[in-house]
Amino acid sequence: MNNERVYKMKVSLVYPLYIQKVERKGRTKAEVDTVIQWLTGYDELGLQSQIDKDVDFETFFAEAPQINPNASKITGVICGVRVEEIEDSLMQKVRWLDKLVDELAKGKPMEKVLRSMQS
Repeated sequence: MNNERVYKMKVSLVYPLYIQKVERKGRTKAEVDTVIQWLTGYDELGLQSQIDKDVDFETFFAEAPQINPNASKITGVICGVRVEEIEDSLMQKVRWLDKLVDELAKGKPMEKVLRSMQS
């Protein structure tokens, strides 16, 4: 996979796909927003502003207020790659986000998705 291509993807184009994915499984846009905000530190207005500004993933993560310290607890496989083994910091953040949305779509309870019940 070409990392540069992923970094230049517009969050505003991927965000609706995240929502569609979870809504097909009975989850909500609000839950997608919750996991994005948990990971990045954006509040509701900050997240919407990034979407409205049509930023790419590189900018989105560069401007994120604070990556959650528990993000390192996100483990597992996404796109055939173990997220905890990704060496490129930006790609790891993108895949963390993919993994959180994936777990949401698979019906995991929100407290488990947000790593609040793990040590």
